[in-house]
Amino acid sequence: MTEQSKTRVIFWGTGNVGFHGLRHALEHPGIEVVGLHAHSPHKQGKDAGELCGLDRQTGIRATNDVDALIALKPDAALYFANGELRPEEAARDIARLLEAGINVASIALIVLINPRTADPALREPIEAACRKGNSTLFVNGIDPGFSGDLLPLAGLAVSDQVTQIVVQEIFDYSTYEDPDFTAIAFGFGRDPDFAPPMATPGAVIHTWGGMLHMIANAMGVEIEEMRDRFERCFAEQDFTCKMGAIPQGTCSGVRFAAEGLVDGRPFIVAEHVTRLGADQAPDWPQPPQGRSGVHRVIIRGRPELTLDCFAIGSDGDHNTGGVQATANRVLNALPHVVAAAPGIVTALDLPYTPSLHARIG
Repeated sequence: MTEQSKTRVIFWGTGNVGFHGLRHALEHPGIEVVGLHAHSPHKQGKDAGELCGLDRQTGIRATNDVDALIALKPDAALYFANGELRPEEAARDIARLLEAGINVASIALIVLINPRTADPALREPIEAACRKGNSTLFVNGIDPGFSGDLLPLAGLAVSDQVTQIVVQEIFDYSTYEDPDFTAIAFGFGRDPDFAPPMATPGAVIHTWGGMLHMIANAMGVEIEEMRDRFERCFAEQDFTCKMGAIPQGTCSGVRFAAEGLVDGRPFIVAEHVTRLGADQAPDWPQPPQGRSGVHRVIIRGRPELTLDCFAIGSDGDHNTGGVQATANRVLNALPHVVAAAPGIVTALDLPYTPSLHARIG
């Protein structure tokens, strides 16, 4: 791949997913990272290589000077900052980039995975920014994202007389270090009287509902009603994992789902079964024996189809694999996002986006 064909990008965010995304971007022959944004003062001024665990200096220093980053006139921005804890700020960040004519591929503001179902108060200013800058936004990941759009679409290509589609993430999160977001959102380590944000009525639909509508639309089916459910299990003894300390009697697992109803029955379901250890909630659905996590699609029809997807990270861990897959989903789409018509695009709007980074020999 020649220098002329590289996509020049600024990278924004160096947290859990950004750590891996930045490393993948720096090592990708089709991407030239020209700038790096970091919010935390202790990261500003540090080299990009240091911030993503590379053993070399890149010459790219992290900054929070947005004007200086925009002045680099990149083709695109890879936006990997957390948007779910700070949606208004993330929306302003992304709109500012789009208004400047910079295309954006993002893992944040996941509700925009399907802009047609997103809150107009969030969607419309970003659409206006796309028009002003003649730019494009693509939001995706692995779940919501790949496991709920491209994976079921692949299965539907060989299905007929479909009666139900079930998308599942069944994961042991005990090796996932995210106490500041996931642990709070799910209520891990909290007493039964704690109300986790994800248990708020409508919260699961807010996050996963757009994905379900997208698949229904691709099939020519209209979802008539959405409903969600949420349940927890509680630790029988104290333990500690990367998610934090889990005292006896506190939440050690969650199971929740968004259901899209057609003719009064769940036609499309997105379900999470998330444990902090394989021994928690043993009666809930499990990954295949010998596996700690699976992204699964079940299509009930003729034939009945089950697609099990296992992402194992470069360190051998399934949670690292999920994070790396999330990063690569938007990195691999980057050339098509840059080439797309202005506006907020979805997985259904883009062509197939395989990796262009082959390591042969």
